[in-house]
Amino acid sequence: MKNAVRQKQMPLPKNEAWFPAKTYGYGWGMPQRWQGWVVLFGFVAVLISGTGLIKIHPLYFVGYSLAWALVMSAICWWKGEAPRWQWGPEK
Repeated sequence: MKNAVRQKQMPLPKNEAWFPAKTYGYGWGMPQRWQGWVVLFGFVAVLISGTGLIKIHPLYFVGYSLAWALVMSAICWWKGEAPRWQWGPEK
């Protein structure tokens, strides 16, 4: 049972991933499924809606942005292909 839970938490295979691994570098590339695009546009909308924090104090916006970047990274890890360092297309 523990093995099944561990596998659910691991990144998805390439054909099911919302976010593919980058071709060059480390991390995730642009979304390849509609769900990934919804998440990406939602992330951008949340960042734009938080720009009012700049008037209060610029560091509030920095903290706000970092918090949402962590959320976005967690979603990419959960619903994306396993990130790995690569330099060029797979052969």
